[in-house]
Amino acid sequence: MTTGIDAGCVRLSLRSDNGRVSEVRVASERPAVAQYLRGRPADDAVRLVPLLFALCGQAQGRAAALALAAARGMEYPAQLDPAIQREALRKHLWRWLLDLPVQLGEAAMREEFVAAVGWVSGGQRNELAALLNDSRIEVLRQRLAATEDASDLAQHLLPSLDARASLDCWPRLDADFCRTPHWQGAAAETGAVARRQGSAGATTPAFAARWLARLAELRDWANGSERVGAGGTASAVPLKAAASGRALVETARGLLMHEIVLDGELIADYFIVAPTEWNFHPQGPLPGWLIGRDAGDHEALHAFAARAVAALDPCVRWELEWL
Repeated sequence: MTTGIDAGCVRLSLRSDNGRVSEVRVASERPAVAQYLRGRPADDAVRLVPLLFALCGQAQGRAAALALAAARGMEYPAQLDPAIQREALRKHLWRWLLDLPVQLGEAAMREEFVAAVGWVSGGQRNELAALLNDSRIEVLRQRLAATEDASDLAQHLLPSLDARASLDCWPRLDADFCRTPHWQGAAAETGAVARRQGSAGATTPAFAARWLARLAELRDWANGSERVGAGGTASAVPLKAAASGRALVETARGLLMHEIVLDGELIADYFIVAPTEWNFHPQGPLPGWLIGRDAGDHEALHAFAARAVAALDPCVRWELEWL
Protein backbone atom coordinates (compact mmCIF):
# COMPACT_ATOMS: atom_id res chain seq x y z
CA MET A 1 0.00 0.00 0.00
CA THR A 2 1.05 3.57 -0.55
CA THR A 3 0.05 7.06 0.66
CA GLY A 4 1.82 6.52 3.96
CA ILE A 5 -0.41 3.68 5.18
CA ASP A 6 1.49 0.72 6.61
CA ALA A 7 0.46 -2.44 4.74
CA GLY A 8 0.47 -4.39 8.00
CA CYS A 9 1.94 -7.69 9.11
CA VAL A 10 1.07 -11.32 9.75
CA ARG A 11 2.41 -12.06 13.22
CA LEU A 12 3.17 -15.65 14.15
CA SER A 13 3.76 -16.17 17.89
CA LEU A 14 5.03 -19.49 19.26
CA ARG A 15 5.39 -20.97 22.74
CA SER A 16 7.27 -24.16 23.55
CA ASP A 17 7.10 -26.64 26.41
CA ASN A 18 9.35 -29.66 26.87
CA GLY A 19 11.10 -28.93 23.58
CA ARG A 20 7.92 -28.88 21.46
CA VAL A 21 5.75 -26.12 20.08
CA SER A 22 2.83 -26.01 22.48
CA GLU A 23 0.98 -22.85 21.42
CA VAL A 24 0.61 -21.00 18.13
CA ARG A 25 -1.00 -17.59 17.79
CA VAL A 26 -1.70 -16.09 14.38
CA ALA A 27 -2.67 -12.46 13.97
CA SER A 28 -3.21 -10.49 10.77
CA GLU A 29 -2.36 -6.94 11.80
CA ARG A 30 -3.61 -4.87 8.89
CA PRO A 31 -4.85 -1.28 8.74
CA ALA A 32 -8.56 -0.56 8.60
CA VAL A 33 -8.46 0.96 5.12
CA ALA A 34 -12.23 1.39 5.11
CA GLN A 35 -11.96 4.17 7.69
CA TYR A 36 -10.12 6.30 5.13
CA LEU A 37 -12.99 5.89 2.68
CA ARG A 38 -16.00 6.67 4.87
CA GLY A 39 -17.47 10.09 4.27
CA ARG A 40 -15.78 10.55 0.89
CA PRO A 41 -17.66 11.07 -2.36
CA ALA A 42 -18.31 7.57 -3.67
CA ASP A 43 -16.58 7.94 -7.02
CA ASP A 44 -13.51 9.53 -5.39
CA ALA A 45 -13.31 6.70 -2.85
CA VAL A 46 -13.44 4.06 -5.57
CA ARG A 47 -10.68 5.80 -7.53
CA LEU A 48 -8.58 5.88 -4.35
CA VAL A 49 -8.86 2.15 -3.57
CA PRO A 50 -6.29 0.78 -6.08
CA LEU A 51 -3.83 3.47 -4.96
CA LEU A 52 -4.04 2.19 -1.39
CA PHE A 53 -3.04 -1.36 -2.26
CA ALA A 54 0.41 -2.17 -3.62
CA LEU A 55 -0.56 -5.77 -4.39
CA CYS A 56 -3.57 -6.87 -6.42
CA GLY A 57 -4.41 -3.25 -7.22
CA GLN A 58 -6.34 -4.31 -10.32
CA ALA A 59 -8.53 -6.69 -8.31
CA GLN A 60 -9.03 -4.19 -5.50
CA GLY A 61 -9.99 -1.43 -7.92
CA ARG A 62 -12.39 -3.64 -9.83
CA ALA A 63 -14.01 -4.90 -6.62
CA ALA A 64 -14.52 -1.32 -5.47
CA ALA A 65 -16.05 -0.25 -8.80
CA LEU A 66 -18.36 -3.27 -8.92
CA ALA A 67 -19.46 -2.82 -5.29
CA LEU A 68 -20.33 0.80 -6.01
CA ALA A 69 -22.26 -0.15 -9.15
CA ALA A 70 -24.14 -2.76 -7.12
CA ALA A 71 -24.95 -0.19 -4.43
CA ARG A 72 -26.50 1.86 -7.24
CA GLY A 73 -28.66 -1.11 -8.22
CA MET A 74 -26.63 -2.97 -10.87
CA GLU A 75 -25.96 -6.71 -10.69
CA TYR A 76 -22.89 -8.26 -12.31
CA PRO A 77 -23.13 -12.05 -12.85
CA ALA A 78 -19.99 -14.08 -12.21
CA GLN A 79 -17.57 -13.98 -15.13
CA LEU A 80 -13.86 -14.00 -15.82
CA ASP A 81 -12.49 -10.48 -15.93
CA PRO A 82 -9.47 -10.46 -18.29
CA ALA A 83 -7.54 -7.76 -16.43
CA ILE A 84 -7.98 -9.41 -13.02
CA GLN A 85 -7.19 -12.80 -14.55
CA ARG A 86 -3.93 -11.50 -16.00
CA GLU A 87 -3.01 -10.02 -12.62
CA ALA A 88 -3.69 -13.35 -10.88
CA LEU A 89 -1.62 -15.22 -13.45
CA ARG A 90 1.27 -12.79 -13.00
CA LYS A 91 1.17 -13.41 -9.24
CA HIS A 92 1.25 -17.18 -9.78
CA LEU A 93 4.18 -16.78 -12.17
CA TRP A 94 6.05 -14.62 -9.66
CA ARG A 95 5.60 -17.29 -6.99
CA TRP A 96 6.62 -20.21 -9.24
CA LEU A 97 9.46 -18.65 -11.21
CA LEU A 98 10.98 -16.24 -8.69
CA ASP A 99 10.02 -17.25 -5.13
CA LEU A 100 9.76 -21.04 -5.18
CA PRO A 101 13.14 -21.74 -6.84
CA VAL A 102 14.96 -19.68 -4.20
CA GLN A 103 13.01 -21.38 -1.43
CA LEU A 104 14.13 -24.75 -2.82
CA GLY A 105 17.77 -23.75 -3.29
CA GLU A 106 17.54 -23.17 -7.04
CA ALA A 107 18.20 -20.01 -9.06
CA ALA A 108 15.27 -17.70 -9.71
CA MET A 109 14.01 -17.91 -13.31
CA ARG A 110 14.06 -14.16 -13.95
CA GLU A 111 14.31 -14.14 -17.74
CA GLU A 112 11.59 -16.75 -17.96
CA PHE A 113 9.38 -14.68 -15.66
CA VAL A 114 9.72 -11.56 -17.81
CA ALA A 115 8.93 -13.56 -20.93
CA ALA A 116 5.97 -15.33 -19.31
CA VAL A 117 4.42 -12.08 -18.13
CA GLY A 118 4.65 -10.83 -21.69
CA TRP A 119 2.96 -13.98 -22.99
CA VAL A 120 0.10 -13.58 -20.53
CA SER A 121 -0.35 -9.94 -21.52
CA GLY A 122 -0.29 -10.87 -25.20
CA GLY A 123 -2.52 -13.92 -24.92
CA GLN A 124 0.29 -16.23 -26.07
CA ARG A 125 -0.94 -19.42 -24.45
CA ASN A 126 1.18 -21.89 -26.40
CA GLU A 127 4.41 -20.20 -25.36
CA LEU A 128 3.42 -20.33 -21.70
CA ALA A 129 2.34 -23.95 -22.01
CA ALA A 130 5.79 -24.86 -23.35
CA LEU A 131 7.50 -23.15 -20.42
CA LEU A 132 5.26 -24.87 -17.87
CA ASN A 133 6.18 -28.23 -19.42
CA ASP A 134 9.90 -27.39 -19.33
CA SER A 135 12.20 -29.73 -17.40
CA ARG A 136 13.06 -26.92 -14.97
CA ILE A 137 9.46 -26.84 -13.76
CA GLU A 138 9.60 -30.59 -13.29
CA VAL A 139 12.78 -30.16 -11.21
CA LEU A 140 10.91 -27.72 -8.98
CA ARG A 141 8.06 -30.21 -8.61
CA GLN A 142 10.51 -32.92 -7.59
CA ARG A 143 12.33 -30.65 -5.15
CA LEU A 144 8.98 -29.61 -3.71
CA ALA A 145 8.05 -33.24 -3.14
CA ALA A 146 11.37 -33.92 -1.43
CA THR A 147 11.18 -30.95 0.95
CA GLU A 148 9.84 -31.39 4.49
CA ASP A 149 6.13 -30.68 4.43
CA ALA A 150 3.05 -30.96 6.62
CA SER A 151 -0.26 -32.80 6.39
CA ASP A 152 -3.75 -31.35 6.40
CA LEU A 153 -5.44 -33.22 9.22
CA ALA A 154 -8.69 -31.29 8.83
CA GLN A 155 -8.89 -29.28 5.64
CA HIS A 156 -11.44 -26.46 5.65
CA LEU A 157 -11.66 -24.93 2.19
CA LEU A 158 -14.00 -22.12 1.22
CA PRO A 159 -16.42 -23.28 -1.49
CA SER A 160 -16.83 -21.43 -4.75
CA LEU A 161 -19.23 -18.52 -4.31
CA ASP A 162 -20.48 -15.65 -6.42
CA ALA A 163 -21.79 -12.42 -4.95
CA ARG A 164 -25.44 -13.49 -4.98
CA ALA A 165 -24.73 -16.86 -3.37
CA SER A 166 -22.66 -15.13 -0.69
CA LEU A 167 -25.78 -13.33 0.56
CA ASP A 168 -27.14 -16.65 1.84
CA CYS A 169 -23.96 -17.11 3.87
CA TRP A 170 -23.44 -13.52 5.03
CA PRO A 171 -26.42 -11.19 4.52
CA ARG A 172 -24.34 -8.23 5.70
CA LEU A 173 -20.66 -7.75 6.51
CA ASP A 174 -19.33 -6.01 9.60
CA ALA A 175 -15.98 -5.02 11.09
CA ASP A 176 -15.62 -8.23 13.14
CA PHE A 177 -16.18 -10.40 10.08
CA CYS A 178 -13.61 -8.38 8.14
CA ARG A 179 -11.00 -9.12 10.83
CA THR A 180 -11.80 -12.83 11.26
CA PRO A 181 -14.05 -14.10 8.44
CA HIS A 182 -15.70 -17.47 8.80
CA TRP A 183 -17.60 -20.06 6.78
CA GLN A 184 -20.43 -21.82 8.63
CA GLY A 185 -18.97 -20.60 11.91
CA ALA A 186 -15.43 -21.86 11.31
CA ALA A 187 -12.21 -20.66 9.71
CA ALA A 188 -11.85 -21.56 6.04
CA GLU A 189 -9.00 -21.26 3.55
CA THR A 190 -9.29 -19.57 0.19
CA GLY A 191 -7.06 -19.39 -2.88
CA ALA A 192 -6.17 -21.69 -5.76
CA VAL A 193 -6.22 -24.78 -3.53
CA ALA A 194 -9.81 -24.00 -2.52
CA ARG A 195 -10.85 -23.25 -6.10
CA ARG A 196 -9.54 -26.68 -7.10
CA GLN A 197 -10.83 -28.64 -4.10
CA GLY A 198 -9.64 -32.21 -4.07
CA SER A 199 -7.79 -32.04 -7.39
CA ALA A 200 -4.35 -32.54 -5.82
CA GLY A 201 -5.42 -35.75 -4.10
CA ALA A 202 -5.83 -36.45 -0.40
CA THR A 203 -2.27 -37.74 -0.03
CA THR A 204 -0.57 -34.62 -1.39
CA PRO A 205 1.27 -32.82 1.46
CA ALA A 206 -0.13 -29.47 2.53
CA PHE A 207 2.50 -27.08 1.18
CA ALA A 208 2.92 -28.92 -2.11
CA ALA A 209 -0.85 -29.01 -2.67
CA ARG A 210 -1.03 -25.23 -2.51
CA TRP A 211 1.92 -24.69 -4.85
CA LEU A 212 0.58 -27.26 -7.32
CA ALA A 213 -2.85 -25.63 -7.32
CA ARG A 214 -1.24 -22.37 -8.50
CA LEU A 215 0.62 -24.23 -11.22
CA ALA A 216 -2.60 -25.94 -12.29
CA GLU A 217 -4.33 -22.56 -12.73
CA LEU A 218 -1.46 -21.40 -14.90
CA ARG A 219 -1.71 -24.54 -16.99
CA ASP A 220 -5.48 -24.19 -17.35
CA TRP A 221 -5.01 -20.74 -18.85
CA ALA A 222 -2.17 -21.92 -21.09
CA ASN A 223 -4.37 -24.76 -22.34
CA GLY A 224 -7.42 -22.53 -22.78
CA SER A 225 -9.44 -24.57 -20.27
CA GLU A 226 -9.97 -21.99 -17.51
CA ARG A 227 -13.54 -21.59 -16.28
CA VAL A 228 -15.63 -19.13 -14.31
CA GLY A 229 -14.68 -19.59 -10.67
CA ALA A 230 -10.93 -19.57 -11.36
CA GLY A 231 -8.66 -16.71 -10.42
CA GLY A 232 -9.91 -13.57 -12.13
CA THR A 233 -13.63 -14.27 -11.57
CA ALA A 234 -15.69 -11.26 -10.49
CA SER A 235 -19.34 -10.74 -9.52
CA ALA A 236 -21.48 -8.17 -7.74
CA VAL A 237 -25.00 -7.87 -6.35
CA PRO A 238 -27.16 -5.20 -4.67
CA LEU A 239 -28.04 -5.98 -1.06
CA LYS A 240 -31.56 -5.99 0.31
CA ALA A 241 -30.75 -2.86 2.28
CA ALA A 242 -31.14 0.22 0.10
CA ALA A 243 -28.05 1.78 -1.47
CA SER A 244 -25.78 -1.15 -0.54
CA GLY A 245 -23.79 -3.45 -2.78
CA ARG A 246 -21.26 -6.27 -2.59
CA ALA A 247 -18.58 -7.47 -4.99
CA LEU A 248 -16.58 -10.70 -4.92
CA VAL A 249 -13.32 -11.15 -6.81
CA GLU A 250 -11.14 -14.26 -6.95
CA THR A 251 -7.55 -12.99 -6.75
CA ALA A 252 -4.38 -15.07 -6.96
CA ARG A 253 -4.44 -15.43 -3.17
CA GLY A 254 -8.16 -16.07 -2.92
CA LEU A 255 -11.50 -14.44 -2.25
CA LEU A 256 -11.65 -10.66 -1.95
CA MET A 257 -14.91 -9.06 -0.81
CA HIS A 258 -15.92 -5.39 -0.96
CA GLU A 259 -19.19 -4.07 0.44
CA ILE A 260 -20.31 -0.44 0.12
CA VAL A 261 -23.14 1.39 1.88
CA LEU A 262 -24.08 4.76 0.40
CA ASP A 263 -25.60 7.85 1.95
CA GLY A 264 -26.62 9.73 -1.14
CA GLU A 265 -23.36 9.98 -3.06
CA LEU A 266 -21.13 9.65 0.01
CA ILE A 267 -19.62 6.47 1.44
CA ALA A 268 -21.56 5.76 4.64
CA ASP A 269 -19.74 2.48 5.31
CA TYR A 270 -17.18 0.33 3.57
CA PHE A 271 -16.12 -3.24 4.35
CA ILE A 272 -13.19 -5.15 2.85
CA VAL A 273 -12.36 -8.82 3.49
CA ALA A 274 -8.99 -9.75 1.97
CA PRO A 275 -7.65 -13.28 1.33
CA THR A 276 -5.00 -12.83 4.03
CA GLU A 277 -7.74 -12.58 6.67
CA TRP A 278 -9.13 -15.92 5.53
CA ASN A 279 -5.82 -17.77 5.22
CA PHE A 280 -4.17 -16.36 8.35
CA HIS A 281 -7.18 -16.70 10.59
CA PRO A 282 -6.28 -17.50 14.24
CA GLN A 283 -7.98 -20.91 13.79
CA GLY A 284 -6.66 -21.43 10.26
CA PRO A 285 -4.23 -24.12 9.04
CA LEU A 286 -0.99 -22.66 10.48
CA PRO A 287 -1.50 -23.77 14.11
CA GLY A 288 -2.19 -27.36 13.03
CA TRP A 289 0.99 -27.45 10.96
CA LEU A 290 3.18 -26.14 13.80
CA ILE A 291 1.78 -27.53 17.06
CA GLY A 292 3.95 -30.34 18.40
CA ARG A 293 6.97 -29.64 16.21
CA ASP A 294 10.48 -29.85 17.64
CA ALA A 295 11.33 -26.43 19.06
CA GLY A 296 14.92 -27.21 20.00
CA ASP A 297 16.42 -25.82 16.79
CA HIS A 298 14.93 -22.37 16.33
CA GLU A 299 16.59 -21.90 12.96
CA ALA A 300 15.12 -25.11 11.56
CA LEU A 301 11.71 -24.29 12.99
CA HIS A 302 11.83 -20.80 11.51
CA ALA A 303 12.67 -22.28 8.09
CA PHE A 304 9.70 -24.66 8.36
CA ALA A 305 7.42 -21.81 9.44
CA ALA A 306 8.64 -19.76 6.46
CA ARG A 307 7.64 -22.58 4.09
CA ALA A 308 4.25 -22.80 5.79
CA VAL A 309 3.65 -19.07 5.46
CA ALA A 310 4.81 -19.08 1.83
CA ALA A 311 2.35 -21.88 1.05
CA LEU A 312 -0.48 -19.62 2.27
CA ASP A 313 1.02 -16.53 0.60
CA PRO A 314 0.27 -13.42 2.67
CA CYS A 315 0.00 -10.08 0.90
CA VAL A 316 2.06 -8.42 3.66
CA ARG A 317 5.29 -9.13 5.51
CA TRP A 318 5.32 -11.72 8.29
CA GLU A 319 7.17 -11.94 11.59
CA LEU A 320 7.82 -14.74 14.07
CA GLU A 321 8.16 -14.16 17.78
CA TRP A 322 8.48 -16.38 20.85
CA LEU A 323 6.05 -16.02 23.73
